[in-house]
Amino acid sequence: MTFLPGLSQPAPPTMVVWNSAMTAYNFGLGHPMAPARLDLTARLARSLGLLDLAHVFVEAPEVASDAELETVHSPEFVAAVRRVSDDPTSPDEARGLGTDDDPAFAGMHDAAARLAGGSLAAASAILDGSALHAVNFGGGLHHAARDRASGFCIYNDSALAVQRLLDGGISRVAYIDVDAHHGDGTESIFWDDPRVLTISLHESGLTLFPGTGFANEIGGPQAEGSAVNVALPSGTGDAGWLRAFHAVVPQLVGAFQPEVIVSQHGCDSHRLDPLAHLNISVDGQREAATAVGNLAARHCEGRWIATGGGGYSVTDVVPRSWSHLIAIAAGRPVPLRTPVPEDWRTYVSDKFGMDTPGLMGDDVELWWRSWEVGFDPNDAVDRTVMATRKAVFPLHGLDPWFD
Repeated sequence: MTFLPGLSQPAPPTMVVWNSAMTAYNFGLGHPMAPARLDLTARLARSLGLLDLAHVFVEAPEVASDAELETVHSPEFVAAVRRVSDDPTSPDEARGLGTDDDPAFAGMHDAAARLAGGSLAAASAILDGSALHAVNFGGGLHHAARDRASGFCIYNDSALAVQRLLDGGISRVAYIDVDAHHGDGTESIFWDDPRVLTISLHESGLTLFPGTGFANEIGGPQAEGSAVNVALPSGTGDAGWLRAFHAVVPQLVGAFQPEVIVSQHGCDSHRLDPLAHLNISVDGQREAATAVGNLAARHCEGRWIATGGGGYSVTDVVPRSWSHLIAIAAGRPVPLRTPVPEDWRTYVSDKFGMDTPGLMGDDVELWWRSWEVGFDPNDAVDRTVMATRKAVFPLHGLDPWFD
């Protein structure tokens, strides 16, 4: 077990959702959404000692009931998932079931509903006070819409967690999504709900699925400004990504004053990811998770639910990035130059025949320009940021040029 240095602040009671049954969410051999990503994350987190901390408890998720799923999904869609799950030879492509992205498989309903149940349990733990922070790294399935599966996502667990919080008496929830892909499903579910602020920082839809998520997508007529999109140019690296995050997210969260933050930490923004075109490091992803946790501490009395999401560099990136997420949520961050435990590296080598990184970070120099130093109209990232700020900042009483 790796020694984790203690911190001066009290450790937050932290739930981590995990059980090997979660790997049943399996679209088949060769599909990018390999269930090994979850198993390897749990193994690395345990090797680092994170799951054995006294204030961390591991919760096995239950399969969400139809009534629970129908708080954000239509009854017709849930019934369709059940039908296709029982008979994968009869797909329902109109609802996104049995497509190349979301192949039908036996047991699909229970597998997807179990991941959803994990985020529902996280929300319940926040509501009853048994946890201050909760992590469901098997969740974050943000493309699923009310009536349709999409982009490897059947049920939208993040939206279900947000809805449970609202139904439990929470007045305002901020949803922050840093996946490489636009969080379109979650945004669409709360498009007309001013109680939910959805912020998505992603690669531009001009170059990446799902082709949406531009600055002018700001929410429905009764909820203008509740949807926020930062569509970053292909190739954006740590400096631009973190500049954009810090130029948009803290200001809007501060103005909105949520009671809970729900975040999605897809790590397909990494430079090694095979499906996206951003150039982010594990170090940058860790920095973003730290920033989200700090926002929860500042504005929500610490209440924070973090989910996983995309990420298809299965051995080199996903387990490290999400282990950092767990560590940050647990208040025991793992230093970037911490060696990756040898027992975990040996397991990956034996099972997959692959070498893995030796350190928990990518050993990069993290630096970004603060927005306060000024707007550069010749910089593509700055133009993206300014488009978003102009579209939504005035709707929150903020000045797009100075706040």
